[in-house]
Amino acid sequence: QVQLVESGGGLVQSGGSLRLSCAASKSLFRFYAMGWYRQAPGKQRELVAVIISGGVTNYADSVKGRFTISSDNAKNTVYLQMNSLKPEDTAAYYCNVKILNTTYVENYWGQGTQVTVSS
Repeated sequence: QVQLVESGGGLVQSGGSLRLSCAASKSLFRFYAMGWYRQAPGKQRELVAVIISGGVTNYADSVKGRFTISSDNAKNTVYLQMNSLKPEDTAAYYCNVKILNTTYVENYWGQGTQVTVSS
């Protein structure tokens, strides 16, 4: 089992910045992928950004150039730096990690942190 605790959400004006943190209960080296997803009311959960083993990162088109995902192995923490925030970024943000086993993938989710961007 892996516990993930998110923090850093809040209310910010359009154009502002926030940094989300996701503290994991296990070493980040155990994870095949670490990422952030978001879900706005009435919409499906979508991938925002992900780090794949080896350091490859991938971003949703809507956040490229504005958001940056990073990790601190010493702190077992994954971050999402969000700049130039827009009202459409308003959503609950969830941390996710995946452990790749021989025949299946384990998925773990945080409890979510709300980000609200006012216009």
